[in-house]
Amino acid sequence: MKIVARDIPPRAAWALEQAGVHPLLARLYAARGVRASDELDDGLARLLPPSGLKGIDDAARQLADAMAHHKRLIIVADYDCDGATACAVGVRGLRMLGAQHVDYLVPDRVTDGYGLTPPIARRVKERGADVLITVDNGIASVEGVAEAKALGLQVVVTDHHLPGPELPLADAIVNPNQPGCTFESKSIAGVGVMFYVLLALRAELRARGVFDAATQPKLDPLLTLVALGTVADVVRLDANNRRLVAQGLKRIRAGQMPAGVAALFNAAGRKAPAATTFDFGFALGPRINAAGRLADMTLGIECLLTDDAGRAAELASTLDGINRERREIEGGMREQAMLMAESLFDNGEEPPPAISVFDPDFHEGVVGIVASRIKDKLHRPTFVFAASSAPGKEHELKGSGRSIPGFHLRDALDLVAKRHPGVILKFGGHAMAAGCTVTEEGFAAFEQALAQVAQEWLDASTLTRRIETDGPLSPEYCRADIVDTLHREVWGQGFLPPTFSEEVQIVSQRLVGEAKNHLSIKLIHQGNPVDAIWFGHTEQLPARVLLAFRLDVNEWRGERKVQFLVEGAEI
Repeated sequence: MKIVARDIPPRAAWALEQAGVHPLLARLYAARGVRASDELDDGLARLLPPSGLKGIDDAARQLADAMAHHKRLIIVADYDCDGATACAVGVRGLRMLGAQHVDYLVPDRVTDGYGLTPPIARRVKERGADVLITVDNGIASVEGVAEAKALGLQVVVTDHHLPGPELPLADAIVNPNQPGCTFESKSIAGVGVMFYVLLALRAELRARGVFDAATQPKLDPLLTLVALGTVADVVRLDANNRRLVAQGLKRIRAGQMPAGVAALFNAAGRKAPAATTFDFGFALGPRINAAGRLADMTLGIECLLTDDAGRAAELASTLDGINRERREIEGGMREQAMLMAESLFDNGEEPPPAISVFDPDFHEGVVGIVASRIKDKLHRPTFVFAASSAPGKEHELKGSGRSIPGFHLRDALDLVAKRHPGVILKFGGHAMAAGCTVTEEGFAAFEQALAQVAQEWLDASTLTRRIETDGPLSPEYCRADIVDTLHREVWGQGFLPPTFSEEVQIVSQRLVGEAKNHLSIKLIHQGNPVDAIWFGHTEQLPARVLLAFRLDVNEWRGERKVQFLVEGAEI
């Protein structure tokens, strides 16, 4: 492991400080590419205009026409948190704008698979729909859209995933990553795309005289859901995404949120008035995702749609229970998968350049999380496969992969598919996360082919885990109020939370937790005693060591003390 301090451009840090930004925040922002204080303006007026999205005016016109003729609209969602929030934003937003017939359908991860497939299109038609709207999927659904069109449905695709070689023949496509789209925020989540479609639709309805600037419905209450889906989908938090998230956080902290979001905060034991991006990514997001992994994402969507506090509490409690079950399944699978991964190389040796594991007892709803855990520990692109439980697909394996910087997972799958026709039945995804289906007999060939691509694409430097930090932490900032200030800011993928690094003296260390799998540490940081904890780490540290750590506050009997959360050590 290598701990590397980020470059902090002194001129940018100075300019931010002169503009009134806290000195520590000025340094952190400058290291993340912020050059001027206006980039930190999170006001709604600073959001990129909807007009930059190719196809959005077509989508707005079609939806406005459909509403004028009282047509039935059905949203086809994805079964993750981005898909669930995008669906809730779509249903709530369309109803706010006057649509009288709006419903949704979410595919089942196991029996239906991902996206708008021909059978899903037929189910939408059977439910009496006139217009089919996809959220967080559809750009790769060439056959599904063709089937929907053949059935006489109008199709509006809203998505953010990378398109394949062929675009679906939909009536309108809104996706910043489609060819010819000049929208600057290519990292916007599916829920963000749907929110932008609603903004364009409202403008179209305004132009038609349905309402004016004074009487138009306010769409900003939907930003709580936009923020949640954006963080949970781990998209890059560019300036536009950070504004969307900041707006959502402000509303939640002020108590302005749907009943389901409030209930999820309660179920997770988190405090909404002090809401952070961490809550979205590690408390609320996983509880919604658990429904799509182990049960039915309808539960998650209904939780986000209800305005009844009692019903919301009931659904949030159910989601919390499913998430506990997910954690239990994941724990057993992770242990087994880690043993399998570590059996691929001898103790003391380097792991292979890419790792693929399969066990017939693995649960397909949890393979992505387990792949992520192995990737984090071994720093290798990792695929975990489970046997498909879809009827008639028993001999297929469904895999989910997670990658490391420098290895574009979807492109790697594309190369494997070209080199070994027939091994991969289907695939899709992004640079850092992707999924694919292979036959059981094709697993060994896939494992070798992926490792071969990794061997060619990765070198010693990319195979060495690097932790980028913000360098040393001045003792004057080692205070609970400073930690609170940091937590209030918007951090996430591509705009990582502050991590500091320093050589410290270890005073004592012991294993804690039920399974004794966390290292509790007492250390001296710049002459001051500090408590630290390293979750999931069991190996003892030397007396002096270079640590990478984040800041947290530990509350005990009314006293608030700074605690270090250790991210890594360079020994």
